[in-house]
Amino acid sequence: MTDGISADLLQDILDEVREDSSGELVPHLADYVHPNPDALALAVCDLDGHVVSAGDDQIRFDLQSASKPFVYALALDQKGVDEVAKRIGVEPSGDPFNEISLEAGTGRAPNALVNAGALAAHALVGDQSDDEDSRFEQIRALFARLVGREVEVDQEVIDIEARNAHRNQALAHLLAEEGNLADDPHRVVAGYGRQCAIRVDTRELARMAATLAAGGRLPGGDDRLLGRKAVRYATSVMFTCGMYDAAGDWVYQVGLPAKSGVSGCLFAVVPGRFGVAAYSPRLDDHGNSVRAAAAIEALSDRLDLHVLDTASHHGFGPAT
Repeated sequence: MTDGISADLLQDILDEVREDSSGELVPHLADYVHPNPDALALAVCDLDGHVVSAGDDQIRFDLQSASKPFVYALALDQKGVDEVAKRIGVEPSGDPFNEISLEAGTGRAPNALVNAGALAAHALVGDQSDDEDSRFEQIRALFARLVGREVEVDQEVIDIEARNAHRNQALAHLLAEEGNLADDPHRVVAGYGRQCAIRVDTRELARMAATLAAGGRLPGGDDRLLGRKAVRYATSVMFTCGMYDAAGDWVYQVGLPAKSGVSGCLFAVVPGRFGVAAYSPRLDDHGNSVRAAAAIEALSDRLDLHVLDTASHHGFGPAT
C-alpha cells in the first residue's frame, strides 16, 4: 500500500475513536435487531487493488444510501448528462436526506444523494421497456462487478422498510406528479429498497471507493466499469451533498468526496490515489455514522488528505 498506510495505522485510528459510544442505531428500522451494534472497521484500497484494513472488516452491512453515487453514475452513463439533469439537480439541499421537498420552479430532486434524487436516478436505469426486475438486475450486476463477487440483499431489512416506506412513496408520487420519475412510483420505491439492501463489507466498500478514485476503472486492472465523466459528476455531487445537511462541516473538516449510509457505513474518495471506507452502526442526528466519520477524519488529518491541502501542498493551520 502506498501513502504510508499500514494496518497498524488504521488500528491506531480505530483505537482512538472506539470509546465514543454516542449516537443511535438507525431509527426507522425499529423492528430490526442489529447483530453487531458495536462493530468498528476501517479499510483503504489503492488503485492497484491492494487493501489494508483493521477491525471488524468482514462484517457485511446494507449499503443503504452509500449505493446512491454509483447508481447515479450508472444513470449518467446510460442516459447522458442532459437527460439526467432534466430530473435531478446538483445543488445541496441543506435539508435532511428524506425531506419531502423538490426544487422550486422545476419540480426536480435537488440532487441525486437525497432520497428524492436517488429515486429519480434509480428509475432512469435501463431502457423504457425494462421492468423493475430487469432494472434491479442491472444495478445488482454493477455492484457485483464493483466488489468482485455476486452480491446478496438483506431481505429482512427490505421487508421492514417496505412496511414503513411512506416518505419515499410521498417523494416518488411528488416526482411523478412533476413528470420527473421515469416509472411507476410504487415499482420505483420497491426497487430502490432492494438497491439499498445490497450487502458488502468494509474492504469491499473501500474497493468501490477506489473505483471512483480511479475515474471509473476497477482497481488492479484496465477494465472500465463507469465512464470518466459520469464518475467526475458523481464525485462532485458527493463532495457538496454526500453528507446531507452536515456536508458543509464535512468539506471544511475532512475535505474529501464522501457518502454515508444509515447502516453505519461511510466511504470517501481520494482522487487519483485510493478509496477509504469505515463502518460503525451508531448514527448522529444527520444520519451519519459517528465513529466512521471520526475515523476517516482522523485519517485525513494524519495524511493531509483534504483536497485543498493536496492542491496547495500545505494546509491552513496556525503553523502556516
